[in-house]
Amino acid sequence: MTRSAGIDIGGTKTHIVVVSGDAADASARSELVVPSAGWRTGLGDPEADARGLSRLLVDAFGPGIRGAAVAIGAHGCENTEQCHDLERALRRHLDGPVLVVNDSELIPPAMGAAHAIGVVVGTGSIATARDAGGALVTAGGWGWMLGDEGSAAGLVREATRAVLNGRDRGEPLDALGTRLLAAFAADDTDELALAVTEAGSAEALGGRAPEVFAAADDGSALAAAVIHDAGAHLARLVDRLIRRGIHAESVVAGGSVIERQPRLQEAFRSSLAHLRPGLPLSILDRPPVDGAVALARGLAVGAH
Repeated sequence: MTRSAGIDIGGTKTHIVVVSGDAADASARSELVVPSAGWRTGLGDPEADARGLSRLLVDAFGPGIRGAAVAIGAHGCENTEQCHDLERALRRHLDGPVLVVNDSELIPPAMGAAHAIGVVVGTGSIATARDAGGALVTAGGWGWMLGDEGSAAGLVREATRAVLNGRDRGEPLDALGTRLLAAFAADDTDELALAVTEAGSAEALGGRAPEVFAAADDGSALAAAVIHDAGAHLARLVDRLIRRGIHAESVVAGGSVIERQPRLQEAFRSSLAHLRPGLPLSILDRPPVDGAVALARGLAVGAH
């Protein structure tokens, strides 16, 4: 019986789904979630990744898994050549067909979308697609210090800037400023600026992102403007890819922030409708690993 393995390698966890025969049959589906650090020693070493991942697959699913069609979305494979490097390394350990893409590329196939641009909006933000030659093309993804607008960290950074600009204009604190002061245990805006500057990581900043949306719910005009601008930035990422020749019939967005925050979804949708009228946006409502399973099943079909 044909087996297909879809794998989502994230920075924190690795999600593996193996299906046999009809994927609609839940009994034919096996899942495993493990910490990525448990088998991956670090980014940038495809040989080590291939050894660790193939060992994990065999230990969990038996030696027969080597003949399965395997599709992987890998955090750390940031360009076409890095994806190919891991594919070549894995083929020395696995007998079936292997495909490696960036983990953000799992979002459209998870929703059954073809010719789609995928947008990740979580701890960071990035838009990805493949060009006519199969090369990975990206927009954004610069990291929280330089960009990642719309992401959890980017929202808190820009919200803080909005509060500080309001202070410089002599405006009283609104709900956004009050919430950020409390979230960072700051007594005033000077302490807030220092606390945000010293946060040290995207995760440290991003953990306060819910305060931005809560402030908007409380009526903060500053928070509402920050969310609107974040949605506009995400739409511009899509627009940049299309301007670079990407053919897109739809956009699919996923990630912890966009999936949980209707305000950001609406800001993204309205800005996208302005820039690219008629281009539909859908929000991921299932695990990204489902996209890897869909890709793996396509590989299995193509191999027979």
